[in-house]
Amino acid sequence: MRLARTAATAAAFAVLLVSATAHAAAAAPAGRVVPGTTVTLPVRDALTTLPVREEDRTGYERSMFGGWVDADRDGCNTRSEVLKAEAVIAPVQGANCTLTGGQWYTAYDDRSISGARGLDIDHLVPLAESWDSGAYGWTSAERQAYANDLWLPPAVAYRCQYVTDWGADKTRWGLSIDAIEQAALAGTLSHCSDVPITVTLAR
Repeated sequence: MRLARTAATAAAFAVLLVSATAHAAAAAPAGRVVPGTTVTLPVRDALTTLPVREEDRTGYERSMFGGWVDADRDGCNTRSEVLKAEAVIAPVQGANCTLTGGQWYTAYDDRSISGARGLDIDHLVPLAESWDSGAYGWTSAERQAYANDLWLPPAVAYRCQYVTDWGADKTRWGLSIDAIEQAALAGTLSHCSDVPITVTLAR
């Protein structure tokens, strides 16, 4: 999950990597180990382990992923936790985890934003894309866990970071990619260092 991009910016980046084509049954790739296992492998190798399938958005609704949750029961839901974790200048936290002030930097737009109201929290691999890539076959609990996942991979130069993190998220959640997405990821990664990714498999 990443912070601070408007819906238009999110859509623009998603179009780089996402195609909407047709449905296929989701299955774990051969040799996939059990959830909770931590795996480390070069990002290009990770890309080759992702199953390639056609995708379809049929049946997708945002509500199927549930709402923000307060996983650690500290009074702040996932949205607020992301805002606090990614602030360049920390906001002031008031009653019921109301956040005021603060400043954030978004690499998507290469700009700084003051105040949490100007921010949108989105998932690195958007919920609709995860649905297309296999989440349609998950339980409600698995979809809500994905929607509230706070796992943040390490950073590199931004374009390389973006596709590396995209591949890491798909690996972590056992999601598929389609042929166009595979070509876009491989093409971008061919200009990047073949850095290792470390993920704890979520399912």
